[in-house]
Amino acid sequence: MRIARETMRLYLVTDRTWLAGRTLEFQVEEAIRGGVTLVQLREKHASEAEFLALARQVKEVTDRYGVPLIINDSVEIALAVDAAGVHLGQEDGDIRLARERLGDSKIIGVSAHNEDEAIAAYAEGADYLGSGAAFGSSTKGDAGKISLDTLGRVARSVSIPVVAIGGIDEDNALELRGRKLSGIAVVSAILDRPDARAAAERMRALADQIAE
Repeated sequence: MRIARETMRLYLVTDRTWLAGRTLEFQVEEAIRGGVTLVQLREKHASEAEFLALARQVKEVTDRYGVPLIINDSVEIALAVDAAGVHLGQEDGDIRLARERLGDSKIIGVSAHNEDEAIAAYAEGADYLGSGAAFGSSTKGDAGKISLDTLGRVARSVSIPVVAIGGIDEDNALELRGRKLSGIAVVSAILDRPDARAAAERMRALADQIAE
């Protein structure tokens, strides 16, 4: 396992449509100061050049605080900025090929929506799984909701960390207790708040109650 469970505790996924009038770098830094333990750069509408520039900017922030930066989908950009690793969706690339390109020292996260996907990803070398959408998703229109029981079965089916993602906020987070999760992944629950640091502090307190 290339990543500690504690590092997965509060996982921030970026989306610039939820910045509450602030810059991405500012909100990411405030979120880290509030307790975010890992950042995934996911900007679906950015060009490759723009995404690369954003990756460099955000990595300056994450490096300052010693927080791992995960790049969504793109192995090439992860290599270009020396990110901690990549996150791959079910349709976003081959885990084994990504490992060949990245080497053994990098982290590979994979989306898994059921036990079969989780077990397959684990067998192919994934270091952690993101599972959901736990409560639907306001940031990813094609994210199908899964039951909390399925989420628990996913987490119990593998020995690597599993985080829940999808519509998680202060009102519903504690429903995830008892699912063997290592943490939670959030977007708007932090980035859409005028005080991202305070929002992260509240979400971190909840994440600490959920993690097992």
